[in-house]
Amino acid sequence: MEEMEEELKCPVCGSFYREPIILPCSHSLCLACARNILVQTPDSESPQSRRASGLSDYDYLDLDKMSLYSEADSGYGSYGGFASAPTTPCQKSPNGVRVFPPTMPAPHQPHHHSSGALLPPPAARNQCLTCPQCHRSLLLDERGLRGFAKNRVLEGVIERYQQSKAAALRCQLCEKSPKEATVMCEQCDVFYCEPCRLRCHPPRGPLAKHRLLPPAQGRVSRRLSPRKISTCTDHELENHSMYCVQCKMPVCYQCLEEGKHSSHEVKALGAMWKLHKSQLSQALNGLSDRAKEAKEFLVQLRNMVQQIQVQLSADKESNDKENSVEFEACLVAQCDALIDALNRRKVQLLSRVNKEHEHKLKVVRDQISHCTVKLRQTTGLMEYCLEVIKENDPSGFLQISDALIRRVHLTEDQWGKGTLTPRMTTDFDLNLDSAPLLQSIHQLDFVQMKVPSLVPAPPMLQMEECCTQNNSATLSWKQPPMSMVQAEGYILELDDGNGGQFREVFVGKETMCTVDGLHFNSTYNARVKAFNKAGVSHYSKTLILQTSEAWFAFDPGSAHSDIIFSNDNLTVTCNSYDDRVVLGKTGFSKGVHYWELTIDRYDNHPDPAFGVARVEVMKDVMLGKDDKAWAMYVDNNRSWFMHNNSHTNRTEGGITKGATVGVLLDFTRRTLTFSINEEQQGPVAFEGMEGLLFPAVSLNRNVQVTLHTGLPIPGFYSSRASIAS
Repeated sequence: MEEMEEELKCPVCGSFYREPIILPCSHSLCLACARNILVQTPDSESPQSRRASGLSDYDYLDLDKMSLYSEADSGYGSYGGFASAPTTPCQKSPNGVRVFPPTMPAPHQPHHHSSGALLPPPAARNQCLTCPQCHRSLLLDERGLRGFAKNRVLEGVIERYQQSKAAALRCQLCEKSPKEATVMCEQCDVFYCEPCRLRCHPPRGPLAKHRLLPPAQGRVSRRLSPRKISTCTDHELENHSMYCVQCKMPVCYQCLEEGKHSSHEVKALGAMWKLHKSQLSQALNGLSDRAKEAKEFLVQLRNMVQQIQVQLSADKESNDKENSVEFEACLVAQCDALIDALNRRKVQLLSRVNKEHEHKLKVVRDQISHCTVKLRQTTGLMEYCLEVIKENDPSGFLQISDALIRRVHLTEDQWGKGTLTPRMTTDFDLNLDSAPLLQSIHQLDFVQMKVPSLVPAPPMLQMEECCTQNNSATLSWKQPPMSMVQAEGYILELDDGNGGQFREVFVGKETMCTVDGLHFNSTYNARVKAFNKAGVSHYSKTLILQTSEAWFAFDPGSAHSDIIFSNDNLTVTCNSYDDRVVLGKTGFSKGVHYWELTIDRYDNHPDPAFGVARVEVMKDVMLGKDDKAWAMYVDNNRSWFMHNNSHTNRTEGGITKGATVGVLLDFTRRTLTFSINEEQQGPVAFEGMEGLLFPAVSLNRNVQVTLHTGLPIPGFYSSRASIAS
């Protein structure tokens, strides 16, 4: 039941709910916490007065977040536009929610004009409560917080949970140092240790008919009491007897005769209790199947880790045998240098195999971690719902059942398509292409030394020292042995990665050069020539270079100073309530690239932004505020696209802890597309993308994300591309 604990804690104080009340939005709050976040508002700013001026409740409650909330540090605040109201001091709760202390009404004093005339008293003020979870603002009536129903079901679940954590029960008849109880007599209502039971409660005579229970079951039996009768919040002397279908709440008979429910459809309280229990149970069955599949999926991923490790050991043994045969066959002294070079290349290739092995393990372990967190949350919700079903209070149950059923269906949807599919296979898709090297070995022969000319001989590329890393290539060369003409410098040329024309990338005396900024996952041809005063040599042999796929992390060097890095710069958060920007370490200008960001922590519904930016983007505002960034910012309900502070394409569907945001940058179509939980979010976000662009994120201290790179193009984009072609 430990996974259920987060369901039992107040979002304001972070402790177990105390005297919880149910808000109209179906969320709960401690009664004391609700008092702390009450806000005094003028009558002229109330939703009713706005309705009278032509604005609907929807317009009032669901304004665009960019205009509704002005507090950039938390995303949560009171109404905007109360210029006439004095600012109320506020503080932060343990989990970051902004808490407004209750405002004490000032004693009424008449206002005097300079001429001595009395002015009318200040406008009356109402009490307003903003839900800290969904940010819906609620205007209280004259009853204040007494107008909200108590969540007795939640109180009962918390009480049972705390009892299950309590210390062992002790015998009630031991005179000194009570021993741990072994039974509880249901008729005597006494806990006994074994010696006291044999002495005081022998199993004979009238006591033989008594029922003995285990201590834990006895404690529950002792705590059970007759069902509490729920009273109506509008008519405190009346009990709930019916259920209003339209308002989705229990009502009394007086509500039906004279209240606002008189014209509504009502049904029997007991019948609706049984119906909603049945609906919640059916919803839990589907979620339980998903949780079972997730557990089996975790076992499958852990088996993949073992298979990858076994495969690596087998590959190493195979390579050792081949190398042994190769060493025995190469005994000629003139080939020793070639053998040494081949050994060095072998080490580099084995290093690549190790990196591939580590990458596979990392991807699988990341997926295990992500799936474990989601399964823990799912299990906690299931346990909480099962405890709620045990409650025998129809009225209290129906007050929260609709919200629970929606949460169960939403959680089941999060285990949707692709969530239980491994992101990595156990096979190693690396095949060594040794044919060109074998052909060169067969062509080895003696050459007739000629009288050297004044032009230097073509340089020799040193294959064992040439390599690529990410999108950089390092090349090394030297003059041929026995060369009699000195070179004054060298010219290194590379093509464009598409088999196009060569271009000069280096001219100088050095014999080694590293070329940065190449395209990822591309094939380049490289060649070098020497020159002196007499002229230029022929080109060396052409070397084929393959850059790696796009693996990158966040860049601490260019990030705002408030950004906090961890996990080898793959995980970031912030120590400020304001939005701060961090860029990826690698920029793109060609090809199709896809990366994902997992939401590790998401508190108080902030608006993180994800996208791409140029290196000179502003780092101290939300991503997309200037013309150097293209982004999607998203909360728990919806998202927007933003560039140069222009907001477009509001789309329903938000993020929670454990969600995955995908960014797809396609330079072939010059588009930028976003996804949430492997489903495309809205239309194509931006078109005409060009130039050098870096992955970018903006967030505050309420968010922590982890970067995942080198991923395949997602299915929704691949299928769209195939249809378009």
